[in-house]
Amino acid sequence: MIETVGVWRPGTEAAAFSPEELQRAALRFRESAHVVREGGQGRVGVAFGGEPSTEGMGFPLLASLPPLFPEWLGDRTFGEAHGVRFPYATGPMANGIATTRIVIEMARAGMLGFFGSAGLPPARVEAALDELERELGHERSWGINLIHSPNEPDLEEALCDLYLKRGVARVDASAFMNLTPAIVRYAASGLRADGDGRVLRRHHLFAKISRPEVAQRFLSPAPGDVLDALVARGALKPEEARLAAKVPLAEDVTVESDSGGHTDNRPLGSLFPAIAVLRDRLVKQHGYARPVRLGAAGGLGTPASVASAFALGAAYVMTGTVNQGAVESGLSEAGRKMLADAGLADVIMAPAADMFELGVKVQVLRRGSLFAQRALRLYELYVGHDSLESIPEPERVKLEKEILRAPWTQVWDETRAFFEQRDPRENARAEREPKHKMALVFRSYLGRSSKWAIAGDGDRRLDYQIWCGPAMGAFNDWAKGSFLEAPENRTVVQIARNFMEGAAAITRAQQLRTYGAAMPAAAFDYTPRRLE
Repeated sequence: MIETVGVWRPGTEAAAFSPEELQRAALRFRESAHVVREGGQGRVGVAFGGEPSTEGMGFPLLASLPPLFPEWLGDRTFGEAHGVRFPYATGPMANGIATTRIVIEMARAGMLGFFGSAGLPPARVEAALDELERELGHERSWGINLIHSPNEPDLEEALCDLYLKRGVARVDASAFMNLTPAIVRYAASGLRADGDGRVLRRHHLFAKISRPEVAQRFLSPAPGDVLDALVARGALKPEEARLAAKVPLAEDVTVESDSGGHTDNRPLGSLFPAIAVLRDRLVKQHGYARPVRLGAAGGLGTPASVASAFALGAAYVMTGTVNQGAVESGLSEAGRKMLADAGLADVIMAPAADMFELGVKVQVLRRGSLFAQRALRLYELYVGHDSLESIPEPERVKLEKEILRAPWTQVWDETRAFFEQRDPRENARAEREPKHKMALVFRSYLGRSSKWAIAGDGDRRLDYQIWCGPAMGAFNDWAKGSFLEAPENRTVVQIARNFMEGAAAITRAQQLRTYGAAMPAAAFDYTPRRLE
């Protein structure tokens, strides 16, 4: 039995007790709400207005809840550090699928967007920076991606050079398994101390992780040997290296659960608490003066999932898969339509183009595409043979007819021409190592498959590689029957606003339920609506 804290006397509005009234009450989360009991042992309901008091006649008062705003769901320091209104970000979907248009729309709505630079040549990335600076300047907050490129360390360094040269203030680091000089250099460059000795950052690193051992590297100060090497080659100032030893490499760490693209398929409910315990231990161990924020990503396809992420303690949320289906996405109309038809189980793991030889996989859309099955077949051939020439002729004929759609020698000529511009060392290695040549030919299919989905190549529709997690199916189920069911109505801002608004309503419904109100199931199922 919950004890009373006073009484509530009605004003012009009666208390709400019926399921329909309680559902409507949960939507009034921006108002102060009073939890009251009907009589001594009667129903628990919700009241607005009126007069709460510690004595006198009236309804027994169980609790008074202050207003709740979507802006308040996460850690307030997130908005303060990054100059945004909402603790919400859109992730950097690769190959420009997270377009500059997404980033611009998010920034104008008071949220944070990251441009998807992974897989793009530096010239294309620089053109995107030109547009973002022209449209947003550095007054509004925005960011860009730096993906770990174990096969192309020079590309990682070149992008780091570009971001530092252009004054990019926020970078999302993804797919890192170990720290590289480039990522340390970006985070540590520009560190300075104010008059009170507090370390101030010029560059904010968002580290996307799904494993405790990787999280520990980003939650700890930069390794001393890496800092020393950067100072020795003139890439960091000694003072920057000294200050880097006092702060975590990243003060925003995004805990990524079961998601599209690179993923370990781990559930957020198990992963996030484990990383939070690790974060708290490292904060205490190193004596950090500022909060170190944990965000949540992966599996966020409904307001309920967003509310659950904040309930776990997320300082911010970062969405991914669902934004591919938005009209501002770089995915083709055909690809967006395929996503709009996806169900919860319509995803599958397939070999990743960027880490093919390591056996790393990405999660992709299965419905409507044969990409995953074909990519898995390529990996089986790679593991089972030492060269393209050693593949038995019946298998090679099938490979060329069904997957490559050309003789492998022709595909190799095209691949070699690509790497002659991108990284000639790959060609030299391929000439020495026939198995590496085979990997490059197979990777050419994997790499082009995502570009076919972006371009909407009708002849290659069955080969579309569309990164997709189960959040897409959840989103489609939630949007069914609403204006968001139609792909042409799915804008990143409407998705974001509905997620945050709905998460606030669901959070309020849960608060009311904890005080004994019999909240109906409908109170936890926020219906999409057009929000301004």
